[in-house]
Amino acid sequence: MRKNIAVIMGGYSSEREISLKSGQVAQKYLEAAGYRVYPVDINTDDWVYLSPEGKQVPVNRGDFSLQLEAQLIHFDCVFNAIHGTPGEDGLIQAYFELLGIPQTSCDSYTAALTFNKRDLLSVLRRYGILSAPSFAINKGDDYDLDSIIEQVGLPCFVKANRAGSSFGISKVYEKENLPEAIDLSFKEDNQVLIEAFLDGTEVSVGVIEYEGKPRVLPMTEIVSENDFFDYAAKYEGKSQEITPARIPDDLRLKIEKLADRIYRLLQAQGFCRSEFIIVDDTPYLLEVNTTPGLTEESLLPQQARCAGISLEDLFSSAVENAMGK
Repeated sequence: MRKNIAVIMGGYSSEREISLKSGQVAQKYLEAAGYRVYPVDINTDDWVYLSPEGKQVPVNRGDFSLQLEAQLIHFDCVFNAIHGTPGEDGLIQAYFELLGIPQTSCDSYTAALTFNKRDLLSVLRRYGILSAPSFAINKGDDYDLDSIIEQVGLPCFVKANRAGSSFGISKVYEKENLPEAIDLSFKEDNQVLIEAFLDGTEVSVGVIEYEGKPRVLPMTEIVSENDFFDYAAKYEGKSQEITPARIPDDLRLKIEKLADRIYRLLQAQGFCRSEFIIVDDTPYLLEVNTTPGLTEESLLPQQARCAGISLEDLFSSAVENAMGK
């Protein structure tokens, strides 16, 4: 019997448009794999099923069911393609955990932890996983520019602590430009993380749960045409994404083992993508994404194809693993 799969997409953050594209790709390949797929747009006003005829049918938030004429649809699994809140910060995961509906991403605690860069890096630092020196500010805090620079140096990166896709991020070279960069980050989140600039090679490593166990994918080397891997570099072709990365085998194995260890330490599930900067053969963790981009051009699908995994197999494996929990 064909399984009913809801592909949730959209969300409430600046990453909404990217998420809609990810969801459409997931829908395409899950349908090709033989599932009965229902795209659901999660937005701040409504949760709606997007019918092939262009109609929007409300989803019952009480039990996440869908009434289509005389037929009541219950879902066997939810494929999570929401970047940002509420799909990557633990909120939607907690909702489905309460309802007892399988979903493809990690659990609510892991999602909340990984979405908070400051807390994630602090937790992993206890396990010897290196990251850049940093300084955290909450909205409304008084802060001293000299203290920040003493901690992280210049240049430095100013980031929204809980945001993705390079929204609310700046590279700052001069002390006098710090307040403007901090204000920009506060437009995305009420927590800001300021990190030291690490001059090295940036790589992205996907780890997926495939055929019932974690599998590290070929890593991608990122060479940005811009000053850093900003929104334009990610989504407007202003970067080279080289898979597999051009690094020595011994270093590649070291980083693959590290990415696998992080996945297991976090007790992650589904898709995960860890970002590192390599400085003098030493990898420093930048962040972990538990709902990474899934367009055909996105990093994790690129890595899957390099590993010989079709997108049909990639997405259907996520669904089968979730339903098998």
